[in-house]
Amino acid sequence: MVEQTQSQTQNQPEPQPEPETQPPPNQDSTTTLAVIPVQTETANNATITHANVTPQTSSPPSKIPLRPRKIRKLSPDNGVDQASSSQPTESSKATSAKSSKSRAIQQQQQTLTVPRIIARPLSSEGEVEAAIRHLRNADRQLASLIDIHPPPTFDSFHTPFLALTRSILYQQLAFKAGTSIYTRFIALCGGEAGVVPETVLALTPQQLRQIGVSGRKASYLHDLARKYQNGILSDSAIVNMDDKSLFTMLTMVNGIGSWSVHMFMIFSLHRPDVLPINDLGVRKGVQLLYSLEELPRPSQMDQLCEKWRPYRSVASWYLWRFVEAKGAPSSAAAVAAGAALPQPQQEEQQQPQLLDQINSLINIGYNDFHINS
Repeated sequence: MVEQTQSQTQNQPEPQPEPETQPPPNQDSTTTLAVIPVQTETANNATITHANVTPQTSSPPSKIPLRPRKIRKLSPDNGVDQASSSQPTESSKATSAKSSKSRAIQQQQQTLTVPRIIARPLSSEGEVEAAIRHLRNADRQLASLIDIHPPPTFDSFHTPFLALTRSILYQQLAFKAGTSIYTRFIALCGGEAGVVPETVLALTPQQLRQIGVSGRKASYLHDLARKYQNGILSDSAIVNMDDKSLFTMLTMVNGIGSWSVHMFMIFSLHRPDVLPINDLGVRKGVQLLYSLEELPRPSQMDQLCEKWRPYRSVASWYLWRFVEAKGAPSSAAAVAAGAALPQPQQEEQQQPQLLDQINSLINIGYNDFHINS
């Protein structure tokens, strides 16, 4: 009976395992890999071999397709990014251009307005008194000159174009000769009010030569008037320009040098802090004031006169009076007042540059600069 039972058991077919249910196509491959290891515990060798094969065949699709998908995703996005990034770049360029223009305008406005706020002209009320107080406290030796000389006054003003024209006409001429030519020039223009760039440009070199103006000076006058007509210079720009820019612009005019610009700034524009380092009278005054053995060089003047800032124009005026009181023939103040130079021919042979500077000082407007005795 037992043997029959065993034989029935052996002849009875083994129960077939239930067929695997394949995961739906939407399921991730990781779900299949999780089921297969569970079946390998009860399956035969064939099943185990199948389980080993399945991860090898399923793993590449899980990795390889991802690469092109990433590439496909990046390529259109990159194009979009490039297109979108180009637009902000153009807009940023436009914005930066606008900001740079606005900064340039602000700097221009500051350049034009700051000098007028900081440096009030000496013709302003109380400015000369403030300069004298500063110079007294800054330099004890200069204070002794201030005590013995009356204060200067700055109450005359010509238009910049007229003053620069006078500067050219008076160059290298004696006071009387320069005045005679200037008077004829004014009559030719129809009065001082008629001395404008258009009128000067209309005058031919022959007309100017008839009143005593040399051909070289005629070219200087025309160059000045041409720069006005072209907009390089103007009266308003000159008045509002700072000292450094003004020096650069005016020395571009033919026939106008650094010394003439300094005199123009002091006696026509009444700028308070101008030191004419090339003026022999001022250099001689510094030598006498500080008992120097040699005449200071122009390169040494800034350092020697640093304590006079910001009123070096007024200090220079006192040095001119100081040299005049010492009897030196380099006094521009004495010439401007109409005093004659002793032995002009001999002095011209010894120091021709000195006489040129003295005569140039008159044409800038020093003759209108009042000297109180």
